[in-house]
Amino acid sequence: MRGANIALGATGLAAFLALGEAVPRLGLVKEAYFPPTSRIAEAFADELSDSTFWTALGDTLTGWALGLAIAAVAGIAFGVLVSVVPYLREATASTIEFLRPIPSVALIPLAVLLYGTELRSVLLLVVYASFWQVLIQVLYGVQDVDPVADETARSYGLGTWARIRHVLWPTALPYVMTGVRLAAAVALILAITAELIVGAPGLGKRIGVMQASQAVPEMYALIVVTGLLGLLINVGARSVERRALAWHQSVRGEVAV
Repeated sequence: MRGANIALGATGLAAFLALGEAVPRLGLVKEAYFPPTSRIAEAFADELSDSTFWTALGDTLTGWALGLAIAAVAGIAFGVLVSVVPYLREATASTIEFLRPIPSVALIPLAVLLYGTELRSVLLLVVYASFWQVLIQVLYGVQDVDPVADETARSYGLGTWARIRHVLWPTALPYVMTGVRLAAAVALILAITAELIVGAPGLGKRIGVMQASQAVPEMYALIVVTGLLGLLINVGARSVERRALAWHQSVRGEVAV
């Protein structure tokens, strides 16, 4: 079954690439705006041999990784704190619901005013967007804790930290891993968006430079790179999630299938 799925995926990708080659060749769109797949592939190969491309990739990955790490730690810590401290969840609920829907791109003017085109501008946007993905999942996970198990732990004299470790954390961990996986994708989107709009060093800024200089094949090649990067991040996040939850019923059932 897995081999058949891979074959179908490869077939779909080949068809998509062939379509991308045929559409401009047939004159359905202008090659100046949408070059054939072969030209994009040539530009992609040229980018791989350019040292400035690897520098830009490193800048993007740095902003993504740092922002994701900060957001994950802050989201988990704050989510657990809010959940275990009496009345704190109710006291912060309205504030969370007010701040969470604010689009991260709306903070771009603030980021520019505070940090200009530095890495900290990227981190501000990445952390803000990713933090909510983790926090909300942590809150959902804590709400899913079996009250009977929690009361049993209390009756056996387990303290707050012991209950967090042995009762709350195992229940919330699947939610936490889902939040981190979602945050990883969001962090990449915001990192590239910040670089593109703010002008911070990275792939986003390089895409903007290529667009401004009319280097269209190179621009599309960089867009392909961002897509591949997102795919690798998603695959890596799922792999980490499966390893971290190898004991969980959902993962065991997935492996068995």
